[in-house]
Amino acid sequence: ARQLTVQMMQNPQILAALQERLDGLVGTSTGYIESLPKVVKRRVNALKNLQVQCAQIEAKFYEEVHELERKYAALYQPLFDKRSEIINATYEPTEEECEWKADVEEEISEEMKEKAKLEEEKKDEEKEDPKGIPEFWLTVFKNVDLLSDMVQEHDEPILKHLKDIKVKFSEVGQPMSFTLEFHFEPNDYFTNEILTKTYRMRSEPDDSDPFSFDGPEIMGCTGCQIDWKKGKNVTLKTIKKKQKHKGRGTVRTVTKTVSNDSFFNFFSPPE
Repeated sequence: ARQLTVQMMQNPQILAALQERLDGLVGTSTGYIESLPKVVKRRVNALKNLQVQCAQIEAKFYEEVHELERKYAALYQPLFDKRSEIINATYEPTEEECEWKADVEEEISEEMKEKAKLEEEKKDEEKEDPKGIPEFWLTVFKNVDLLSDMVQEHDEPILKHLKDIKVKFSEVGQPMSFTLEFHFEPNDYFTNEILTKTYRMRSEPDDSDPFSFDGPEIMGCTGCQIDWKKGKNVTLKTIKKKQKHKGRGTVRTVTKTVSNDSFFNFFSPPE
């Protein structure tokens, strides 16, 4: 029996079929509740009411978590602002701020350190002194799995112009939401300085299905219109297709604009 269990857990098709079966049971009656004596059913109803109260308390918990996130976002912001200044060359960090001691570095011999220093100085002499940290956000995007899957090759030249990403939380007393702001320097692709996407959230049990509550859920999101410069919209592409006339048998070429995979589809549709 144990071997059979192991085989089942290692076989994704069996697991998928099992999950499908379990999903099909959600909301269906097993007959157990119906078979209980009336007095026991009353107690089960009492437990259901307790569970609803638990869900309401949990909803309040997540509301307060949101307030904590908003509070600490303000504490983080000065650090994020300085990070942005360093990346975009509006602030040059001091020698003290540039000191970094890592365990790995301590293991490197003095001779290797000196050699590395000479090589670094040589490279610095060979190239122009770069400003800030070039292509910082593009590098981040390409090294985070969730983001790298969204970025296409034709997006990369645009993302080189991304200066900063900020998160803005809704104000106290306002409905729960947050907005992602993508700040861009002037570029050849669009005129927007900031692209935004706002997420509206809810943290309360659904009256029709209170037992399904599992924390805040996104109720909707709103992107923004990107004001693309002529011929620079990477979310669209032009294709040519040959069509044959049924009667005359002549062939003509039709040009058609279709959607194109791009990170910037993230901002559309606006609603």
